[in-house]
Amino acid sequence: MHRCLAPIEPGGSNAEEEDTAMTQPAGNGATPAPAIDWRMSAALENVLRGSDDLPEVTSLEGAVRAWLELDPERRRAATLTPEHPLVLDGAKHASCSSELIAKLAKQLPPA
Repeated sequence: MHRCLAPIEPGGSNAEEEDTAMTQPAGNGATPAPAIDWRMSAALENVLRGSDDLPEVTSLEGAVRAWLELDPERRRAATLTPEHPLVLDGAKHASCSSELIAKLAKQLPPA
């Protein structure tokens, strides 16, 4: 099962509130999900770099590619927070980890 963080409220950010499932549907089923903006900013968090736990802020594409290079334990601990919520599996996600990042990785554009 994947873990999602709280949705971003209009006019602010509350992504630090973890483990709140998002239930807002992305559409009515007839509308395809919007294309992923791989150039938007994203932070890859909860990944130990040396002796520091510093977020890596880069493009969504760069963050997902960096996640792919992590060992399995660090992949499970990592959290990806994009600049704007992503629509995956019919729901908007302000932040996600493990399974959803893996699904994003399968959709990466060619390097």
